[in-house]
Amino acid sequence: QVQLVESGGGLVQPGGSLRLSCAASGGTFSTYAKAWFRQTPGKEREYVAGFSRTGGHTYYADSVKGRFTISRDNAKSTLYLQMNNLKPEDTAVYYCAFDRSIITSSLRQPNAYDYWGQGTQVTVSS
Repeated sequence: QVQLVESGGGLVQPGGSLRLSCAASGGTFSTYAKAWFRQTPGKEREYVAGFSRTGGHTYYADSVKGRFTISRDNAKSTLYLQMNNLKPEDTAVYYCAFDRSIITSSLRQPNAYDYWGQGTQVTVSS
């Protein structure tokens, strides 16, 4: 069973950048589909970006394409989310999520993931 710990959140001005990290332990990092989700109060958890289970494909929400980049370091068992040109509407708690058996058609569905980090707050404000 994998454990996930996010870090890197904080307060940033519009147009700024942050890099989130998700450190994994207790599982074989390369065998999981991996994703970042975000959530604001009163709203459902929203898919941001992710890797397929094989790692061969990456996916992004339309709202972050061209601004966010997901990456991974298998040797460090760490997932990253580089966020550039941040906007106030990017303000949310960001979560990483892993799953070993997810199918491609379910990659954007939060209830398809078994393992979650505790979340890290990102606030974009001047």
